Amino acid sequence: MHGDARGAKSKRLRVLFICGSRNQTTQLHQISKYLSAFDHSFTPYFVTGVYELAREAGLLDSTIAGGHWREECLDYLRSNNLPIDVRGEGYNYDLVVTCQDLFMPRMVRGKRAVLVQEGMVDPDNAWFHLVRRFKFLPRWLASTSATGLSDAYDRFCVASDGFFDLFARRGVKREKMVITGIPNFSQCENFRHNDFPHRDYLLVCTSDSRETFKFHNRRAFLRRAKLLANGRPIIVKLHPNERFERALAEVESELPGASIFTSGSAEAMVANCAELVTEWSSTALVGLALGKRVHSNFKNEDLRKLIPLQTPNASANIAAVCQTLIDDHRSADPASVSGVSNEKSAWNNEAFA
Repeated sequence: MHGDARGAKSKRLRVLFICGSRNQTTQLHQISKYLSAFDHSFTPYFVTGVYELAREAGLLDSTIAGGHWREECLDYLRSNNLPIDVRGEGYNYDLVVTCQDLFMPRMVRGKRAVLVQEGMVDPDNAWFHLVRRFKFLPRWLASTSATGLSDAYDRFCVASDGFFDLFARRGVKREKMVITGIPNFSQCENFRHNDFPHRDYLLVCTSDSRETFKFHNRRAFLRRAKLLANGRPIIVKLHPNERFERALAEVESELPGASIFTSGSAEAMVANCAELVTEWSSTALVGLALGKRVHSNFKNEDLRKLIPLQTPNASANIAAVCQTLIDDHRSADPASVSGVSNEKSAWNNEAFA
């Protein structure tokens, strides 16, 4: 039986983890293990106000706030016997750790909060520039390219020096960012130890571009992959947020004979492949970290700068940021809370490795 956030009162400090996709949820779960001094609660990603009405109407089913993402998150939390407090309504929390800030619930306001980077973020586009300029526009219009722009958190734990610089260029405050690595992508060598039975194929990792209202020519993408395969076996891993029926028909039409997977570890498939073809996926970072030949919509020289800090301590690093934030919260001087200056030298990969 999973825990209930409305249990007996405790004098210990409380932290709420706002989860999302499987990747986001597993990362926050790993971080929580290093915060044993806290009482924990977990919730699926949630929205409030008019956005909650939209979620109930199914209009947010392609986002982590609704649809199968919400149910998968709850299934994971229950199967791991984690205390659940849907929407964080059970307690007045001392700290909130969230996987995304495209929407920040009202209950987070006024609380100490830590944002944890999920993985790859979208390139800046017209929506990004509009959202950044006109603050009244909802950040979700720009998708993950607007990650960090809420400024409604105390610390933002990012994957690498490269991402630090990328977020800073996009307008995220440098003094709020900490380079910690991110749990699911900071030990890529571990992905080589897997039981996926195939080897030496061209791997195609698709995206959910169409489901998130971006332009995507799927058939042209698949034809490019066929040319790159040059007769080698092809494996296609479909994005979990895709409409599988449509995607399966397209792959079967353009890549007859290809093996298609709708589930399983994409990272293990990357580890065993000879070459990777994708668009905006975090798997491109995994591929480059493992020395694979990678084709994506990014330039590889740019991607190499973004590869997450490779360390076994990413979860512990992020937990240390949370602990320090709590320990020093009574300080009247915001700069003294973290010791962070406007440069990367105070909290960087020299401190966290």
